[in-house]
Amino acid sequence: MRHLKVALVTGAGSGIGAAIARTLASRGHLVVVTDVDRLRAERVAAEVGGHAQALDVTDPAAVAATAESVAREHGSLDVWVSNAGVSAMRPFLEVPAEQVERTLAVNLQAVFSCGQAAARVMVAAGTQGRIVNVASMAGKQGRVPYLADYVASKFGVVGLTQAMAYELASHAITVNAVCPGYVATPMQERELAWEASLRGTTPDEVRALWIADTPLGRLEEPEDVARAVAFLVSEDAAFITGEALAVNGGAYMD
Repeated sequence: MRHLKVALVTGAGSGIGAAIARTLASRGHLVVVTDVDRLRAERVAAEVGGHAQALDVTDPAAVAATAESVAREHGSLDVWVSNAGVSAMRPFLEVPAEQVERTLAVNLQAVFSCGQAAARVMVAAGTQGRIVNVASMAGKQGRVPYLADYVASKFGVVGLTQAMAYELASHAITVNAVCPGYVATPMQERELAWEASLRGTTPDEVRALWIADTPLGRLEEPEDVARAVAFLVSEDAAFITGEALAVNGGAYMD
C-alpha cells in the first residue's frame, strides 16, 4: 500500500489554515490539523479525515514535541505548513510594545521554531520534505496602513524563508512562502471593522476599496491560497525553493 504523505498545518482550525488542510487532504495527504483551539482543530480534522492536535506555536518545546510525535506515530513528516498568525490594527505611533511582542512571537518567532522543528525531524529521517510559510503581500511592501508590526513580522518571514531554503537545500528540503492579499476570513472581518473605524468610514466601503485595489476584481478566498500551497508541496514544484509566491489577484506585483 502506498504510504500517504503526512502534512501538518498550524493555525488550521479556521480560515486559510482550514482551507489548506482540506485541499491537502483532497490531494492525498494525511493531514494533522493543529490549532491553539483544540475544538476547532478537531472539527476540521473530522471533516478531512485527519488528526487533530492542540498546539501553541509560541511554545518551542511543544512545537518540537509535536513534530517528533507526528513523525513517530504516522511514520513520517513530509510537509509542514506554518500558517498560524495574528494581526491588530493601530496607527504606528499608537502601537504598544506588548502588541509588537505578540505579533512577532506568533508571526515570526513561531515560524522560526516551527521550521526548525520540522526540518530537524525531516533531516533525521532523510525525508525530502516541503516547508511552506504563510507570509503576506504585507511582507513585500510597507504601504499598508495601521499594520506596522504585522508588516515587520511578514517581511521577516520572507527573509527567513530564503535563509531556511539556502541552508536546507543540501538536505533536499524545499522552503517557500505564499503571500496572500485581501483574503475573506474571520481575521479579515476584524480588520475591516478596525480599518473602517480608523478611517472614519464603514466596513463595506473599506471592502470596496480592497476590491478596487485588486485587478482581478474580487476578494481572495482561502482556497486560492490553499491551492498555491498544494502546488508548492507537490512534485511539480520540486525545483522551487526560497520563493515568496504572490497570491493576491494582482493587488501587489513584484
